[in-house]
Amino acid sequence: MAGTRIHVVSDVHGNAKDLARAGEGADALVCLGDLVLFLDYRDHSRGIFPNLFGAEAATRVVELRTARRFEEARAFQRTLWAGIDREQALEAAVRRQYAELFAAFPTPTYATYGNVDVPRLWPEYARPGTTVLDGTRAEIGGRVFGFVGGGLPSPMRTPYEVPEEEYAAKIEALGEVDVLCTHIPPQVPELLYDTVARRFERGSSALLDAIHRTRPRYALFGHVHQPLARRMRIGATECVNVGHFASTGKPWALTW
Repeated sequence: MAGTRIHVVSDVHGNAKDLARAGEGADALVCLGDLVLFLDYRDHSRGIFPNLFGAEAATRVVELRTARRFEEARAFQRTLWAGIDREQALEAAVRRQYAELFAAFPTPTYATYGNVDVPRLWPEYARPGTTVLDGTRAEIGGRVFGFVGGGLPSPMRTPYEVPEEEYAAKIEALGEVDVLCTHIPPQVPELLYDTVARRFERGSSALLDAIHRTRPRYALFGHVHQPLARRMRIGATECVNVGHFASTGKPWALTW
């Protein structure tokens, strides 16, 4: 009997070209969010911000954020946005990216939100064949997948940050699943430290508790682009960071 093959991606960040091929050879594609590219920490010429203000301004923001000078970064950005309708400009740019990215999703795709995504826009772009899940489950190839999107409150103040209590409630609502799919990692230092941005990202202690308690076969996540550890076993659960899609263009494969 033929097995099942699922391709998993996260942190697409504008890479529509590779996304269009990400489902080749798989029974389904799972996407764990961050479709939008606002600012590329490796290539400061790519993304919504440099498109609006140039690569030199983007480099300055990256330098300030990397130094954890978040208030200075925000103050610098406020000077750039002066006289511009920020909300309108950002939404127009996000819409352009979503139109291209959602069109690249294969059928079937199961997707949840990242912290830089704008959930209210997704219903306009998700086509038949793309199932959006957040705090809900889906059966794929006979296994139960649970999905929780978004991030937790951070100094970055990204668009889809969820209060800790609300995030924990979404994790709790999933119950026991075979594959636990989230955008952010569990609260484990080696999984949270980004070696390029040189900072710890936010992880979820509620997610870590659920892994210990419900023992899924896999916990899949992204968010941290260059982590100290891409894989780690926690009890019976294989934890895998799949958040490298923007730079590699390669999905992670789950087979059984």
